Amino acid sequence: MGYLDKKTVDDLNVAGKKVLVRCDFNVPLKNGVITDENRIVAALPTIKKLIADGGKVVLCSHLGKPKGEPKPELSLAPVAARLGELLGKAVVFAADDEVVGANAKAAVAAMKNGDVVLLQNTRYRKEETKNGEEFSKELAALVDGEVFVNDAFGAAHRAHCSTVGVSAFVKEAAVGYLMGKELKYLGNAVENPARPFVTILGGAKVADKLNVIENLLTKADTLIIGGGMAYTFLAAKGYGVGKSLLDEEKIGYCKEMLKKADEKGVKILLPVDCVVAASFPDPIDGEIKVAVVAADQIPADEMGLDIGPKTAELFANEVKSAKTVVWNGPMGVFENPTLAKGTIAVAKSLAETDAITIIGGGDSAAAVNTLGFGDKMTHISTGGGASLEFLEGKELPGIVCVNDK
Repeated sequence: MGYLDKKTVDDLNVAGKKVLVRCDFNVPLKNGVITDENRIVAALPTIKKLIADGGKVVLCSHLGKPKGEPKPELSLAPVAARLGELLGKAVVFAADDEVVGANAKAAVAAMKNGDVVLLQNTRYRKEETKNGEEFSKELAALVDGEVFVNDAFGAAHRAHCSTVGVSAFVKEAAVGYLMGKELKYLGNAVENPARPFVTILGGAKVADKLNVIENLLTKADTLIIGGGMAYTFLAAKGYGVGKSLLDEEKIGYCKEMLKKADEKGVKILLPVDCVVAASFPDPIDGEIKVAVVAADQIPADEMGLDIGPKTAELFANEVKSAKTVVWNGPMGVFENPTLAKGTIAVAKSLAETDAITIIGGGDSAAAVNTLGFGDKMTHISTGGGASLEFLEGKELPGIVCVNDK
């Protein structure tokens, strides 16, 4: 992969230079208020380093999906305000609907060493997601074609102007600390894990994780499968799964994976009992009447919505002997207190182990943080889609484009 040989912010000399930094400020907003600032906090080390080194720091990011036109509710103005508070210094917000406009140019021209400017949402420009050359050149020209730092792992699997295109028009391109941390933990887990290496896959659909399963079968010692995707595997073993989530077209694939694991000596652990109910909870966090049944005894008119207590114990015991654990996807409908027990049990087992524990973004990161286990994990990935593609063994364009040391 060569991911670990990339130039980082520590290899740069930015004193007096303009630096374009691609951050991941795609934070949830409610009525203009940031409801979770994890991504902003995660970007601070790189920004502080560049300020301390005397760079003129020009930040950019996308927010939501404005689809190439200005949408006031997706403006990065609230991020600039909060970032200024966290840094303890003014962050000038360049409010240009065209991102690189008169305001941005004036703000950058007025910068002194150590100043910070934040550009407007890069996806206000329709060229951004198409990686159009003109917008990439405009971004590079704003920093005099000097330095580009990509610190947005959450967008590293997308070849956009602000993640990839701009790198072709600057003298130096490096990764930030956050990106470096992702590469260190996810990269080592996939390429060079301390063993036994246990991976836990959950979430709804087998289809989303096909390539991950296939890649991890060549890397992991044990594959634990829970969540909605487990029922297709149970069906592949010939069990009736009632009204549980089932991907009929993938039953053959699951059979093949079980056979492959057997041939490779990789252990696949599936649920031995399930928490079932007559229907999906509505509202999602509402009361629900459930029963626990053996995995091969799911009633025809019920659906599995979480792993059962015996399964939770089985999975937790497997984690105990691991040296590296990667977890992607919850074990059940964790948004419901009655159906969160399986996910909580797995999170707890990871929190109590001495192994390197890596949470692969998205729902599992949300679950771990919501349940209060976040600070007990070695690394929580900031990118859902990006960490999945990493686990699939794909090259991420936002990393490939960065200079090697």
